Amino acid sequence: MRVVLTGGGTGGHIYPALAVAKEILRQEPQASFLYIGSGTGLEAKLVPRQGIPFEAIDIAGLKRKLTWENLRTAWKFVRAVGRSKEILREWKPDVVVGTGGYVCGPVVYAAARLGIPTLIHEQNAVPGLTNSFLARFSDKVAVSFADSLDSFPREKAVFTGNPCATEVLHGNPQAGRKSLGVPDGKRIVLIVGGSRGAKAINDATLELIPVLSTYTGYHFVYVTGEVHYDRISAAVRERGELPGNVSVLPFIHNMPDVLAATHVIVGRAGASTLAELTALGIPAILIPSPYVTNNHQEKNARGLERSGAAAVLLESELSGKTLEQALAAILLSDERWQTMHASSLSLGKPDAARDISRLLRNLCAPGR
Repeated sequence: MRVVLTGGGTGGHIYPALAVAKEILRQEPQASFLYIGSGTGLEAKLVPRQGIPFEAIDIAGLKRKLTWENLRTAWKFVRAVGRSKEILREWKPDVVVGTGGYVCGPVVYAAARLGIPTLIHEQNAVPGLTNSFLARFSDKVAVSFADSLDSFPREKAVFTGNPCATEVLHGNPQAGRKSLGVPDGKRIVLIVGGSRGAKAINDATLELIPVLSTYTGYHFVYVTGEVHYDRISAAVRERGELPGNVSVLPFIHNMPDVLAATHVIVGRAGASTLAELTALGIPAILIPSPYVTNNHQEKNARGLERSGAAAVLLESELSGKTLEQALAAILLSDERWQTMHASSLSLGKPDAARDISRLLRNLCAPGR
């Protein structure tokens, strides 16, 4: 199978595409891939590290308000469609997969016009502009949340979950503990604000650190994000000795292993994160980013909250005190943890990547 992947701008669009590629390779080791993205996007750095050939196109996102800049963007889209057609004709893929972000718009559209089977994946509860546009041209639309099905043509939409969920099932909890230096007798609480960190979560956690020593059965792994690490480390030193059950790290490179060992997580509510949590059934305290398009992280988080899998704290409500209260409600009640764990597992779609790869094989089948 020859597969073109496209999607970018944020890790939330890129990692699902890479997860699909890994699952296809598990089933078809001879499969080949080409990734088409923006030369200035995060995908230009992440994808080549995975050994996948990368082609760049020049494209920009539409503004949600009417501006003259959108005229230039429309012209870039037309040119990007032309360039995408050139790449697709030369590479001759069996199928094209788009995982969101404005860069996948011209690629998937070009593929549809060339008669190449296409599938798009929507990670969030509220569809983005690009996928809403592409749904009319794509053969299949895979969604992470069942609530999203009504946003797309009924005959095309399939509830698969997020393919990132499949990746974490391969995590090794013992390896995760070993990498963190956490003994088997301690339950791990992971506090993380995303790959770059989050100032609001960092500030609340700094307030929280002095009382964490009272939770003797737990080890708190606090991931600041690389851009915040020096500031947080200096602030921790100024406030005195770090409790022995707290680790402060800039970044975690083996997240699947660490998540496999995690008892409770505090973090953002990106779609890929929620897919990973529900695949493993990790109870969560979710602090949605208020800086994302259409406030989609809060809408993602509220779905888990309604199901009893997570507690939600908005940034406007966040402090060391409110974070401790939310943590205590889970850490001091095994019954509450078990209920949240079961609810989280009930929402998980751990076979998402496998289901998407099956859809792709069906799209490639002769006489489909």
